[in-house]
Amino acid sequence: MHTDQLARSELGRTGLQITRVGLGAWAIGGGGWEFGWGPQDDEHSLAAIRRALEQGVNWIDTAAAYGFGRSESVVGRALAEMPRDERPYVFTKCSLLEGPGRRVIHNLKRDSILREAQASLERLGLDAIDLYQIHWPNPPEDIEQGWAALAELKEQGLVRHIGVSNFDASQVRRIQQIAPVETIQPQYSLIERDAARELLPFAQSEGIGVIVYSPMGSGLLTGKITRSRIEQFPDDDWRKQDERFLEPQLSRNLELVDRLSEVAARHGTEPGTVAVAWTLCNPAVDGAIVGFRRPEQVDPVLPAANLKLTDENLEQIGARAP
Repeated sequence: MHTDQLARSELGRTGLQITRVGLGAWAIGGGGWEFGWGPQDDEHSLAAIRRALEQGVNWIDTAAAYGFGRSESVVGRALAEMPRDERPYVFTKCSLLEGPGRRVIHNLKRDSILREAQASLERLGLDAIDLYQIHWPNPPEDIEQGWAALAELKEQGLVRHIGVSNFDASQVRRIQQIAPVETIQPQYSLIERDAARELLPFAQSEGIGVIVYSPMGSGLLTGKITRSRIEQFPDDDWRKQDERFLEPQLSRNLELVDRLSEVAARHGTEPGTVAVAWTLCNPAVDGAIVGFRRPEQVDPVLPAANLKLTDENLEQIGARAP
């Protein structure tokens, strides 16, 4: 896979032509906070970002919450190394603030969001954010106020496009009265398929762009996760307590990885690549967010952008076309 060979899609009606696989920067926020991934070396993160961009990935998805500014700061360092006209699209998110014990506090108040946007722009070293998203629809009674703040930021030119993450279809309908929802970002994978029931068909019918997160189930579908590896996760890796990584779900999920491995062998690729390609089979999905923590993780997954799974492959995985 080489620069400009990655398949692209238009992100909804934004006019942004994005590679089918994008770089997710959740894990590079490191550990030491409620949803951290354990220790992370910033130099490894920077090398991973450089490698993904060298290989043609043209967008990065981060959030203020990831390490409470750390992920955005690392992304900002990577961007500062590049000529402006070669920079990728940068997507980030608001509404999760740092609380006591480095736990997350939800805030969708206008003034809070305007402050967050300014802080994100400074950390990223940007004049405008390409896509600004509400991270979670909490508190639910404030989603209209939060969405109006994003529309205000767009009018001011501080953000170019606005979207939401983790919203359901009814919540998207509610806020569309205020300003069009340009993109949604749900969790979607072979082990988290809820979005396919209502949200993805709704987005497709409305012309809303879709980027999905955790297409490899937060690493579970990569083929690299074993029971002993889970036991060795650092205590500040949120996955250690996640039920998908614990019995009885873990055995079912590892059986799925075995089937993914069989299909991957036929294509000369890896199980995680097949898992990402599966999410891209859904006609509503424009791009999948893949987290890279080290440069050597990049190249094996990028072929997912171009991988076409057959009906036979899908049957073997045990998943009909989504």
